[in-house]
Amino acid sequence: MQRRQPGIWIYYLTAIVVFAIDYFTKMWIKNSVDLYEQIKVIGNFFVITSIRNRGAAWSMLQDQRVLFILITIVVAAAIIWYMNRTHPKGKMLLMFALSLVLGGALGNFLDRAVYGEVVDFLQFTFGSYIYPIFNIADCAICIGVGLIILDSILTSSKEKKGSHEHGEQSEEEHTPVS
Repeated sequence: MQRRQPGIWIYYLTAIVVFAIDYFTKMWIKNSVDLYEQIKVIGNFFVITSIRNRGAAWSMLQDQRVLFILITIVVAAAIIWYMNRTHPKGKMLLMFALSLVLGGALGNFLDRAVYGEVVDFLQFTFGSYIYPIFNIADCAICIGVGLIILDSILTSSKEKKGSHEHGEQSEEEHTPVS
């Protein structure tokens, strides 16, 4: 029995919810926490730390605002095109993953386009290692990419299983052993 596929609007709504959560958490940080102020949430393990990032992940490529804006426009357009193309195939995990990436990308895009920098505030410390500070948009992008990889693995596994059940042989099985 095949599950009924939700309308594509649910995935765009997911992207909007991610965008909204990211936006409101960043506004809360900007309006309530001074720059570089730290608020311990769980000891030194989890600390709210208000910083601004003018680069990409881990502050790479600082002050490349125009480059990031152009890349985000291209990526967002490609995701929307691919979501519209993929939706009829019923790949719900992939669609959900793409909506997370889209919402996160648009969240950081807004910061870069309007302010020239991204608000980051989630800091985690593991022993003596302080993980680079990030935000909700970054979380959504990372989870989305992880789910895209998972979908790819699951799809590949299903395709291999399906080809073996139908008596199809892989290339290795066709190659005679000397």
